[in-house]
Amino acid sequence: MKRRILIAALLSLAFAAPAVAHPHVWVTMNSEVLYAPDGTVTGVRHAWSFDDMFSAFATQGYEGKVKGEFTREELAPLAKVNVESLKDFDYFTYATVDGNKIRMNEPLPDYYLSFENQVLTLHFTLPLEKPVKAKQLNVDIYDATIFVNFEFGKKDPVKLTSAPAGCKLETVLPREMTFAEGKALSEIPADQPNVSMAFGAKFANKILVNCP
Repeated sequence: MKRRILIAALLSLAFAAPAVAHPHVWVTMNSEVLYAPDGTVTGVRHAWSFDDMFSAFATQGYEGKVKGEFTREELAPLAKVNVESLKDFDYFTYATVDGNKIRMNEPLPDYYLSFENQVLTLHFTLPLEKPVKAKQLNVDIYDATIFVNFEFGKKDPVKLTSAPAGCKLETVLPREMTFAEGKALSEIPADQPNVSMAFGAKFANKILVNCP
């Protein structure tokens, strides 16, 4: 079977599935904000766990040495094409430092996919274009079209790694969708991408870090 990617192949899942409301794929995420010894922010490390239905879809055609299990090495081709496809979506990660947008480079080469309890998890690190001192760092994670739904993990959703003393971390969950917004989203056919309601930024999961 032709190798599938986890993001760019999402629409093919929609075409094959019964008509359902958006979103189509659910991601549970745990993240780290990374700092250098000099106190600069260097990047964000993500671990994104996909829902079990999509995990099964994405691994169709893969055969591990142990039935129903996959090693990092066996999933390496899938991880590579997945990470490459995420570039077209800005990795669903948007950051500002002290109110100014900052660019992120492509993921570090140590990315990988793991498979545990029938769930695929993508691990990757997004480095900033250049390390920066930040009194206020904001990181938003969202899909503008709400085709992919992101939510923080219940346990240790975000942590600071090697942050300067006194930095405070806060996570902000998305607001509830109004009845009118939910109704309009549910009326978009499952075989069509949501392009008329690209308002995912309103429902972003936010990481806020304030440092002295």
